[in-house]
Amino acid sequence: MLKVLMIGDIVGRPGRKATKYFLNAHAKNYDFIIANGENAAGGTGITLEIFRELYDASVDFFTMGNHVWDKKEIYQFIEHEPALIRPANYPPDTPGKGSAVVKLPGNIKVGIVNLSGRVYMPPLDCPFRTGDALVEKIRRETPIIIVDFHAEATSEKMALGWYFDGRVSAVLGTHTHIQTADERILPEGTGYITDVGMTGPYNSVLGVDKDLIIKKFLSQLPVRFEVADGDLQFNGVSLQIDEKTGKCLQINRIQEIIPAKMCR
Repeated sequence: MLKVLMIGDIVGRPGRKATKYFLNAHAKNYDFIIANGENAAGGTGITLEIFRELYDASVDFFTMGNHVWDKKEIYQFIEHEPALIRPANYPPDTPGKGSAVVKLPGNIKVGIVNLSGRVYMPPLDCPFRTGDALVEKIRRETPIIIVDFHAEATSEKMALGWYFDGRVSAVLGTHTHIQTADERILPEGTGYITDVGMTGPYNSVLGVDKDLIIKKFLSQLPVRFEVADGDLQFNGVSLQIDEKTGKCLQINRIQEIIPAKMCR
């Protein structure tokens, strides 16, 4: 049985602290750890230094989303980091790749696919059709496939979950930074959750200083967002996957609140 951890969108330095705190205690319990890192650097994007910081903290693989290009230096390393992918439904000549197959000890192979939604999101290629082609290709190597669907609309996420039921091990939603309470195993064996949630500042609005967000709503004027401080939260899901069939046997939400003093 393969034990996998998926970490919800890591937001800024607080998110990195929470990730390292949680993994220091629990990384040994998992065979493979994935994190969405598109907000890891100051709330938008990722840098090579931060990628390596989290990799050294036991994150094995990184998916991204609509903020993938916010730190321009990513153009310099996304092509060369096998443990980093961006949404596959960007145009074909976009730097980086949208899927990967990782070989674990015991000759176990895990496929990972990153897709971006189109409802209230940038108008990329169809995630259903793009995902179709990638899933069929990866299934020739392994039945274990995990999809990070970085999307806004719950309906689009649920539809993709049903579309891939029985063909992938899990469809895990990211992007909204709000963990949903709908984790389940679909009838044909695919684990599903609409949103894994956010790892970052607890007393915030999606990781941003709450007072700045309130000011923006009240004034309707531009506000410079800043990552909040204070207590932290760790959001994720744990999966247990049958190594031979690729079917999800168990999916559990993880939500841990971490006092700021524990991560200084």
